[in-house]
Amino acid sequence: LPAAVLLKDTKLMDVKLGQLGSWLAMRDFTPGGIMGAVRRGYDRYYNKYINVRKGGLGGLSMVLAGYVVLSYMWSYSHVKHDRRRKYH
Repeated sequence: LPAAVLLKDTKLMDVKLGQLGSWLAMRDFTPGGIMGAVRRGYDRYYNKYINVRKGGLGGLSMVLAGYVVLSYMWSYSHVKHDRRRKYH
C-alpha cells in the first residue's frame, strides 16, 4: 500500500474537489512563495520542452500561443468596442 501523503504535499491534479479549499489555504501566497512557484514552473517547462537532445517546435510554439492569448486579453477592451461599430 502506498504511504499516506499529506495534503500540503499533494499535487493540484491529485486534490479532490472537497479538499480544494483547504489545499489552497496551505499554499504560500507571499511574494517569495509566488516567485518560487513561478520559478519551479519555468524550470519544469524548460527541462521538458527546451532543454532536450532532439527538440522540436512544440515548446516554442506554446510560448508563441501564450503570447498571442495574453496580448488578445490585454487588448480585449479595445477590440470589444471596435467589433460593434458600423462603417457606412
